[in-house]
Amino acid sequence: MSHFSTLRTKITDSEILKTSLRDLGISVKSNADVRGYNGQRVRADLVAVLEGEYDLGWSRNSDGTFDLIADLWGVAKKHNQTELINAINQKYAVNKTLSEVKQRGLQNANVKLIVQK
Repeated sequence: MSHFSTLRTKITDSEILKTSLRDLGISVKSNADVRGYNGQRVRADLVAVLEGEYDLGWSRNSDGTFDLIADLWGVAKKHNQTELINAINQKYAVNKTLSEVKQRGLQNANVKLIVQK
């Protein structure tokens, strides 16, 4: 029985995802296996190689979005999975926004991020 879970995401840009993972100090592999429980593996387009025996992976869907694939139980053994996934999503959102700003010719514009609770 597979321990892997698949979660829908709004991530669409693999290059920005790679940059975001590297910004967080996470090694990235393309077209690699995601490590899971008891040596189980599943192929993904992009893999975040985590410390320990478990990884996070992303596979592209036909609509251009990526699904997150992971053995979440295993990831949670060594990492706070909620904090880790939130950090990746936040870094991706910032990098995606900055990329969009640059594409629209606003390289010299100031970007102001407001966080509210």
